[in-house]
Amino acid sequence: MILIIDDDGAIRTSLSLMLKRAKYEVQAVSGPKEAMEVVRAVAPELILMDMNFSLSTSGDEGLTLLKQVKIFRPEVPVILMTAWGSIQLAVKGMQAGAFDFITKPWNNVALMQRIETALELNGKDRKEKSSTENDSFDRSHIIGKSKALMEVLAVVKRIARTNASVLITGESGTGKELIAEAIHRNSPRAKRPFVKVNLGGISQSLFESEMFGHKKGAFTDASSDRVGRFELADKGTIFLDEIGDLDLSCQVKMLRVLQEQTFEVLGDSRPRKVDIRVVSATNADLRQMVQERTFREDLFYRINLITVHLPALRERREDIPLLARHFADKLCEANGLPKVDFAKEALDYLSRLPYPGNIRELKNLVERTLLVCGKEVLEAEDFESQYQRPADMDAMVNLQGMTLDEIERQTILQALKKYGNNLSQVAVSLGISRAALYRRLEKYGIVLE
Repeated sequence: MILIIDDDGAIRTSLSLMLKRAKYEVQAVSGPKEAMEVVRAVAPELILMDMNFSLSTSGDEGLTLLKQVKIFRPEVPVILMTAWGSIQLAVKGMQAGAFDFITKPWNNVALMQRIETALELNGKDRKEKSSTENDSFDRSHIIGKSKALMEVLAVVKRIARTNASVLITGESGTGKELIAEAIHRNSPRAKRPFVKVNLGGISQSLFESEMFGHKKGAFTDASSDRVGRFELADKGTIFLDEIGDLDLSCQVKMLRVLQEQTFEVLGDSRPRKVDIRVVSATNADLRQMVQERTFREDLFYRINLITVHLPALRERREDIPLLARHFADKLCEANGLPKVDFAKEALDYLSRLPYPGNIRELKNLVERTLLVCGKEVLEAEDFESQYQRPADMDAMVNLQGMTLDEIERQTILQALKKYGNNLSQVAVSLGISRAALYRRLEKYGIVLE
């Protein structure tokens, strides 16, 4: 049974009709007192709860009711309903244990998707799945069998078939894009577009054009129509990489489209609807950024209904030999080279390295060593000769008293000096993408000579 709590009779009626047409059992009540009577008597599968009751414009009554519900039925997912201007109230509700929130007026299709997602993730999916569907899982290009990786893939397998927004966290080079692709490939949207967007590589001035598109003549350089990334991803999945690099003004625009699944093309005031699943990724600590007010809390809750954290390569060292052989085989195949092997000592050496750049650094080291040495069996000394230490401890600046931004700026300057401003090598040594490096150069006002 789905419980609807709203003091507006018209909303109770429309929601009840919509859910009954979808074959759900529904009960609707008008306020906290009746709601708690139902919750005490029976455990609903899901609760749709308005946050603003007529007696409390501040939303305090809604928050109090939510906290009471979570005491009696902590396992029941609650989806909050609130006006766009009261999103901060919804954020407080998320902090108090709500599963999701939606703003009024809502799109019925989007609301049904969120209801189905909540039920599926809570183990209440009413759709029968065949044993074949349950057992099948496409993990193409994801190499490894360590316990840490298997735990990640178990989560991915469980959430892939839902429409839940997913935030993938982890250090640079851990394979966040591969996990995003796996989520898409194992979802009902698999045959629809998977659109990748590197937000670290999009400047603030181009954000709306890139994401929402523009009409010819919308601005000076708009010589033709352009389709935005959200429209390209319609019915599929959009992957928002490096979302922590998005500046505050763009975060507001992003929240709008993610919340309402509508947007306006530059030069065209007609709103357009999209049906997308959102997967985001970052190597930043978004919770810390929320505290520092550099990342919007409402956007944070919108993108991380589910969080998947990828372990660093040093936390899954048993996968290093498998990854090394995979990278070597792929390089040989792509370049028509004879297959190479690894001496045991070579694999032992590779397994001991710190890998601040994670899998990306390992791949770079294996490929560089294979091409430079040109041997059929790679030895430990071959990798030692090609290993580029991320920083010489004697050259490290005194970090005491420096902010994180100052430390990052000094680290980038050291890497630029070491590699003679070769941005590709600098990015690899720092374990970040070239696009992210460009953003940091702009952020810290570093001009290449």
